Amino acid sequence: MEPLSDAVRRRIAEALAEDLGSGDWTTRWCIAPEVSVAAEIVAKEAGVLAGMPAAAEVYRQLEGVEFEPLDSDGDAVTAETPLARVGGPAHAVLAGERVALNFLMHLSGVATLTRCFVDAVEGTGVKITDTRKTTPLWRELEKAATRAGGAVNHRRGLDDMVLIKGNHLACAGPVQSAVERVRAANDQGLRVEVETRDLEEVRAALAAGVDRIMLDNMSMDLIRRAVSLIEEQPSRPEVEASGGVSLDSVRELAETGVDFISVGALTHSAPALDLSLRIRTVSP
Repeated sequence: MEPLSDAVRRRIAEALAEDLGSGDWTTRWCIAPEVSVAAEIVAKEAGVLAGMPAAAEVYRQLEGVEFEPLDSDGDAVTAETPLARVGGPAHAVLAGERVALNFLMHLSGVATLTRCFVDAVEGTGVKITDTRKTTPLWRELEKAATRAGGAVNHRRGLDDMVLIKGNHLACAGPVQSAVERVRAANDQGLRVEVETRDLEEVRAALAAGVDRIMLDNMSMDLIRRAVSLIEEQPSRPEVEASGGVSLDSVRELAETGVDFISVGALTHSAPALDLSLRIRTVSP
């Protein structure tokens, strides 16, 4: 399984603390402390699995629980597929149930939606990529989930790529001057991308010699014209399309000749995959 950062481990501890509060009184009051259970996490619908390292970490933090993954992130699963075995004291297993499922259901939903987009552009050579439109403090996990679904990650955060967007240009002036200022200050060797909204800005980005041009919220016709213009260049930058991309439009968009299609919906609008924890045996 993919290792988790210390920051994510701390957030998982905080998620457990949030759910447990002062104690799981229901379980404490109705189940004897010596009762042990064997349970399975089961898929209730088909999808793509993600979040298994987070679920495993939930139970690692609860004393006496054994957690055995049966599938890995990126695996396609069908309804009634057992995904993991969980065993140990009933109090601990039930204490982690909702937190583990919350991670698995949300992240598997992200991976499942991502796989739908990836499948939709199969054969075009286009890469589906995520965005920074992630749940606050869940970015590491959500970006791992998009990878599990077959996408590639866009920048992790503001510190690992220069992306000059419309609001930057509103403050810094035209594309050429904004790029010149970035190049003069870029002592970290970061790649430079510019968001463009029309052919004039595309031409300016080409003249500035950027590494990637984003075609943002353009019509299909305008995207084709922009790609044609970019293809004429002897040193062609990468091309990314973005803005309002749906499963209905992504194939046509991929066939315009772009290299990347960024989809914010992968993380901000993915429906959770329906999973449950089912107790199989109880002892004594």
